[in-house]
Amino acid sequence: MTALRAASRFATLAIGAALAIALQSGAARAEIKKQFIDYKQGDSQLSGLLVYDDARSGKRPGVLLAHDRAGMAENAFRDSELIAKMGYVVFVEDMFGKGFVPKDVPEMTATITIYNNDRPLMRARAGAGFEVLKANPMVDAARIAVVGYCFGGTVAVELAETGVPIVGMISVHGSFRNFSPEAAKNIKGRVLILHGAEDPVAPLPEVNALIEQLRAAKVNWQLDLYSGTTHGFTNPNGPSEERADREYKVAMARFLKEVFSE
Repeated sequence: MTALRAASRFATLAIGAALAIALQSGAARAEIKKQFIDYKQGDSQLSGLLVYDDARSGKRPGVLLAHDRAGMAENAFRDSELIAKMGYVVFVEDMFGKGFVPKDVPEMTATITIYNNDRPLMRARAGAGFEVLKANPMVDAARIAVVGYCFGGTVAVELAETGVPIVGMISVHGSFRNFSPEAAKNIKGRVLILHGAEDPVAPLPEVNALIEQLRAAKVNWQLDLYSGTTHGFTNPNGPSEERADREYKVAMARFLKEVFSE
């Protein structure tokens, strides 16, 4: 009996060890990959970040991420990984130029002012990133969405209004000024706006102005407002913004799942 128990114990340990090795091997294979891709818009050198889960195979939906005023920096990298873990190929497009990351808030403000005042440049720069994502062999070009954060919310709207073939667009604490009212009719796919009710950067009258344009163009849109929440709630300050940060992630995941399934 002792020998039998010993043999049984050995077999159990062997199975457990084999399972652990298999799980570790699987974990090693299932990894979020990040790769910088150089590209150009006109004569401007750009470098965006491709993010995806290499455990998946075959073509899958793509998400173009328009970064906030900080540029190709930690916020964009964190948000891209969040979306990639949902099973999508994410491309963080470079709006500011290869190697340029604003060093402080005044430089951020000065940089985004360039693009806010030159909408053709903003659209061209955003469109260049869209083409990179669309051409990626892992991406199902018929299922692409755009997600923009802060300044990237403006970028996302401007890009959508060029009529690019997208199934959906999400603005996360975006800013909404100076859009061409008639351009909303060019938007393809649904629109989701996730916004802080107390946002001083993009107050509700500006949000409502965009919604009126979407209504007039008969765009399928949805607005989620978070009470007690100001701008930049994805870096939350206080309980209300912590709630908004949790809830926007749920809303974004649901929206992307829906538009990619339609």
